Amino acid sequence: MDIVIALGGGGSRGFAHVGVLRRLEQEGYHIQAVAGASAGGIIAALYAAGYSPDEMEARFTELDQSKLFGRSSKDGPGLLGLSGAERVLENYFGTCRFEDLKLPCAVVTVDLQAGREVVLSQGRVVDAIMATIAVPGIFPPKEYQGKQLVDGAVLNPVPVSVARMLAPNLPVVAVVLDAGASPENGFPNIPLPVPVPAPIVKSLTRTRVAQAFGIFLKSVDIGSRKLAEVRLLEDNPDVIIRPDVGNIGILDHVNVSKTVRLGEKAAGEALPELKRALTWSNRFRRKVFPKRP
Repeated sequence: MDIVIALGGGGSRGFAHVGVLRRLEQEGYHIQAVAGASAGGIIAALYAAGYSPDEMEARFTELDQSKLFGRSSKDGPGLLGLSGAERVLENYFGTCRFEDLKLPCAVVTVDLQAGREVVLSQGRVVDAIMATIAVPGIFPPKEYQGKQLVDGAVLNPVPVSVARMLAPNLPVVAVVLDAGASPENGFPNIPLPVPVPAPIVKSLTRTRVAQAFGIFLKSVDIGSRKLAEVRLLEDNPDVIIRPDVGNIGILDHVNVSKTVRLGEKAAGEALPELKRALTWSNRFRRKVFPKRP
């Protein structure tokens, strides 16, 4: 069965997308196009570039997550930087452009000046990803073609509409990484861009600044979750898969393999609904989709 998939934002929860993709492949679903926002944009682009779920998990497991958020002299305003993440992405994609990808792919961003959604599906892949992961206030905006672009999840947390644009004749599966209602989660782990002795880190996490930052992250998360629900009602994907990642903060350091397994589990639990929904939707769809060579 051919499908198109929309991968939502969620920071560190994004590793769960890998597990969803793996389980869907194992069940014989053929993903013909991918759209993503924020962390979902990274996974979407990697999958479209030909990285298998196994390859993605292996690469992510090797990552030193503490080095992703370092700042450089070129960084714009933001509490943290993305110089480490950019180096990782350059290693993954090099000079690859969307036109070089093996599957149609798009990521969503937001133009700060115009206050509107911008869909990127052409040009250098790394530039687009750097824009879609630029959470406002936390990471610097991405200067791109005269625009200041930030995280697409600001306006479109789960880009169902973009996925449908890529493949209008195919069913859309949306993967949602909302945190759920869990006030006991406490403040998130704040990744520091340089090694800091453990006693100092422990002291910093008790400061009012760290607590304020935690409140800010929770507020961003709540707003994104509510907006996602509104957009999902409006855009009406054929199936929604929700990995149980509610205890993971958007900037937490996580066990990659455990998070991937949460995605696999959620996709497995969604299989009966998936089969029912896609069987029903195919009665009304003519599956015509030009595959790239």
